[in-house]
Amino acid sequence: MLTANYDLLGLEDGDKVLDLGCGFGRHAFEAARRGASVVALDAGRDEVEGVVATFFAMIEAGELTPGAMHAAAVQGDALHLPFPDGSFDRVICSEVLEHIPDDLGAMAELARVLRPGGTMAITVPRFGPELVNWALSDSYHNVPGGHIRIYRRSVLESRLGSVGLQVKGHHYAHGLHSPYWWLKCLVGTTNDKNPLVRAYHRLLVWDIMKRPRATRWAEAVFAPLMGKSIIVYLKKPAVA
Repeated sequence: MLTANYDLLGLEDGDKVLDLGCGFGRHAFEAARRGASVVALDAGRDEVEGVVATFFAMIEAGELTPGAMHAAAVQGDALHLPFPDGSFDRVICSEVLEHIPDDLGAMAELARVLRPGGTMAITVPRFGPELVNWALSDSYHNVPGGHIRIYRRSVLESRLGSVGLQVKGHHYAHGLHSPYWWLKCLVGTTNDKNPLVRAYHRLLVWDIMKRPRATRWAEAVFAPLMGKSIIVYLKKPAVA
């Protein structure tokens, strides 16, 4: 389930892509399927090892051709990226900045490793739905490594602009996910045995796996109204 839209990002075959805070690799895998040369970076060792294993599995399954692509997973720090300036054509940073105390430092690093003329997709939890989660449950965010801030779009775009990036557009995603998290916050974020939580989770899995017309229509309606994530697209000005 992707949050960033690769068509809006401008991803092309052969692009060099950084997926910062890759988690278990959903954005990195799709970029590789589309012919990009991908580096997936995360602070967690388990996540990095999982991404490496999946890349190998994709090659064995014929989803990726070893001679036609490059893929790597790296454990690293968002504030000290181990890449030269301008290394990547596209950068994706999905649901990461809300966890980092020095978010401006991370933004500066993202801008540094993006080539002039390159594009970036930043996603964070949307202000309204996230505010509801915080109001309903302290345990939703007040945990080690949890969310430490809620972004208004104007603040997020202003901070990204301050490191030299130009905002090109935005949209919202995961309209079906906000009610799920509101429900979890009401019954307890670790209470996965609650029958309503289990039923809603099955609905989300069905939507992700089967993409039926009914849920795709519902997502199109609900995402602009209460989508859990906001996605901002940016460009690094080209050097004259």
